[in-house]
Amino acid sequence: MIDPDLLAAASWTTEPAAWRRTGDGLEVTAVQGSDAWRHTSYGFVHDDAHGLLAPFGARDALEVSFRLTYDQQFDQAGVLLRAAPDTWVKAGVEVSDGVPQVGAVVTSGRSDWSVAPVPDWSGREVTVRASRDGDAVTVRARVDDEPFRLVRVAPVDPGLQLAAGPYCCAPTREGLVVAFTGWRRTAPDPALH
Repeated sequence: MIDPDLLAAASWTTEPAAWRRTGDGLEVTAVQGSDAWRHTSYGFVHDDAHGLLAPFGARDALEVSFRLTYDQQFDQAGVLLRAAPDTWVKAGVEVSDGVPQVGAVVTSGRSDWSVAPVPDWSGREVTVRASRDGDAVTVRARVDDEPFRLVRVAPVDPGLQLAAGPYCCAPTREGLVVAFTGWRRTAPDPALH
C-alpha cells in the first residue's frame, strides 16, 4: 500500500510520461532515455530519473515495493534518496545483460555501481528498504516474504537534507511501466547485523 501521507508530501524530480493511482498502488510510465548517472566509465551525466520524493530524516527508514515485470536492458525501479543533482543513492533492481540485478548506485560527484544477479525474482514483488542512521544508509532488499538481504552500506553526511521515495527509469527503451505496490515509512534498522 502507498502511504497517503508520503504521497501528499512528495514531488517528482522529473515528471514521468504518465502516472496514476491504482487502488492501493501507483503505476508509473517512464520516459525513454531517462536515467540517473554521473560520469564514471560512460562519461555522461543523466539527471532525469523519475523519483517521487518526500522528506527523509537523519534517522529514518522507508520501504518501496514493486512488481518485477520488466525485462529490457537497463530498465530499473526501486528507492531514490537525493540531496542534490550530484549527491544521491538509488537502489533496486536493474536489468543488465538480460538478467535482473539487485544493486545500488552511490553518487557523490561521480557514480559507482554494484549489482548481483537475481533471475528468480522475475515476476515477483520486490521490496527495497533504505534505513538512515548516523553517517550511513543501509540498503536491504527482498522478494515476496523472503528475508531481507543486505545490498549496500553507504556513507552519508549526517547533516545532509535528503528526500526519498520510489523511482524508475528506462535508459534504452520506450514503454516501461512499473507497478509500485507499496511505499511506507518505518523505523530505522536497530543494527547492521
